[in-house]
Amino acid sequence: MDKENQKSALSESESNPSSKSVSAESAKKIRSFRKNKFSEKDLLKDLIKGNKTALGRGITLIESNQKTHQKQAEYLIEGALPYAHKSIRIGITGVPGVGKSTFIESFGSYLIQQGKRVAVLAVDPSSSVSHGSILGDKTRMENLVKEKNAFIRPSPSGESLGGVARKTRESIILCEAAGFDVILIETVGVGQSETTVHSMTDFFLLLKLAGAGDELQGIKRGIVEMADAIVINKADGDNQKPAREAKLEFNRALQLYPPKESEWKPEVKLCSALYNEGVSDIWKMISEFRKKVDKNGYFQHNRQEQNKFWLFQTVNDYLKSRFYEDPKIKAALKEQLQLIEDNKTTAFAAARYLLSLA
Repeated sequence: MDKENQKSALSESESNPSSKSVSAESAKKIRSFRKNKFSEKDLLKDLIKGNKTALGRGITLIESNQKTHQKQAEYLIEGALPYAHKSIRIGITGVPGVGKSTFIESFGSYLIQQGKRVAVLAVDPSSSVSHGSILGDKTRMENLVKEKNAFIRPSPSGESLGGVARKTRESIILCEAAGFDVILIETVGVGQSETTVHSMTDFFLLLKLAGAGDELQGIKRGIVEMADAIVINKADGDNQKPAREAKLEFNRALQLYPPKESEWKPEVKLCSALYNEGVSDIWKMISEFRKKVDKNGYFQHNRQEQNKFWLFQTVNDYLKSRFYEDPKIKAALKEQLQLIEDNKTTAFAAARYLLSLA
């Protein structure tokens, strides 16, 4: 490959836009933006003006592992902080096939019609076998992605869910600074990713299916305890009766859970994202939740508690990374692993020894 092609993923072609629909003024702005050497100061200015290209580049810097990019990302985040914290962050989870992408597209389009600016971020644990991710979200939400007031950013976690979670939290700050007032954070499957998303959102929405045989079996205590609402999707056609029955079952189950600290009583709603039915009711419910938690002070309290949680999380991640990168630890770890294989030490004794070297 020649030098001309060996460019950073952050760089772009400096050629004129080929589309005839681009005005001369817009073309001039695009050329100016592309010629920019990615000065973080200029990037921050464009970001705060609501420029989606600048926002995308900012998130790319956050996701990069290069030291220079990380410094630029820190500058952007610090500069964006005074303009952030003005949105409502909504976590959306549910098993694969429940219709999350369809729901987000329907819900996001409705919010845009209400005058909102909507950002969609995905916390997606990549497959440990194939390393595949749900980066197809952007193609599945083909209508929402065309909206001027929408921004969709899928992010694979690679090997570290904690890493993508931190990066998603920082991406939320940039999205808020860019003027997006509703942030939808999507997660996949049931597991640690739900807990992670819950720790960075204001409202946690659990999507379920009726007639899938999991009305009661699928009520995992941890997930339902976190949920501020359960939405039964695909409640249309022949599925309407099973959906109503599932709603009754979930309502009964929710009576068994202790009251939430927010004083909010979780609700169960029916929805058909495919036919845009029940979507407005869900936003009305979230608006009522926001009024309640603003009034009783829980909204701000929850954000502060989340910030404290992420302080400890960041320190833990940093200490863990520094520990394993230490050359002395690397050498000793190799020795201890061999000793464990030879049954000459235990995992606990080896761990104590390694920690004594730190």
